[in-house]
Amino acid sequence: MATRYWIVSLPVQSPGATASSIWSRLQDNISRHSFDTPLYRFNVPDLRVGTLDSLLALSDDLVKSNIFVEGVSHKIRRQIEDLERAGGVESGALTVDGVPVDTYLTRFVWDEGRYPTMSPLKEIVGSIQSQVAKIEDDMKVRAAEYNNVRSQLSAINRKQSGSLAVRDLSNLVKPEDMITSEHLVTLLAIVPKYSQKDWMSSYESLDTFVVPRSSKKLYEDNEYALYSVTLFAKVVDNFKVRAREKGFQVRDFEYSPEAQESRKQEMEKLLQDQEAMRSSLLQWCYASYSEVLVFPT
Repeated sequence: MATRYWIVSLPVQSPGATASSIWSRLQDNISRHSFDTPLYRFNVPDLRVGTLDSLLALSDDLVKSNIFVEGVSHKIRRQIEDLERAGGVESGALTVDGVPVDTYLTRFVWDEGRYPTMSPLKEIVGSIQSQVAKIEDDMKVRAAEYNNVRSQLSAINRKQSGSLAVRDLSNLVKPEDMITSEHLVTLLAIVPKYSQKDWMSSYESLDTFVVPRSSKKLYEDNEYALYSVTLFAKVVDNFKVRAREKGFQVRDFEYSPEAQESRKQEMEKLLQDQEAMRSSLLQWCYASYSEVLVFPT
């Protein structure tokens, strides 16, 4: 269950009162009614508030800034969860500056080096928005590059695992299945499963130059069967037309061990690139999540 925090601002108005005395009174009052409720002092430095008009104008900007920074932090967190899920890693607790988020919030210290208290508040808010916007833009670019590699892999996987009508056939065909000579050629036909008997009884008659009893079933999926058939090269076009008329699809295919090896190497490289980019993006998201949460908005 998520932990909720209330931030309470108390005025120091009564004579002789100090921030420390008000803090002590608050602790005493809370402990009387809720002894197990922890309190943490949120130390805010003396900032250049400016005029009342400028402060009122800035209050509207702060609302928008808070929404923006919170939105970016949620985007980064969701990206981290997606990347961890893709890597088969269970999501762990996020940290800020190396400590759990809850610990960081309860021990928050203003970064004077990054945000000098002498700078106008409007300038500080503008600097925060600018830096968070840059982080968001960087994430979009990095995520797009990673998703592009994932899309390429998905396209290859669809070709390798889709139906026979669209998938890559190179890993289903052996060298001995193909005959290529000066006059003869082997074609690959995609036959609906319910039409296999029709194919076996009719393929020889689709053209007079088909080699008898040359068709063999090479593979079968849930929808189609893959058959080879050998015929004279000069009648290939006519055979394709006649096969299409009967509901059989002849796939263009040229067996090439070199092409198979090239596709295998391409797949391996993409897998390596995907994992390297996933790991790099994940580390960047961890660092950027921490970076966004340290902004004093």
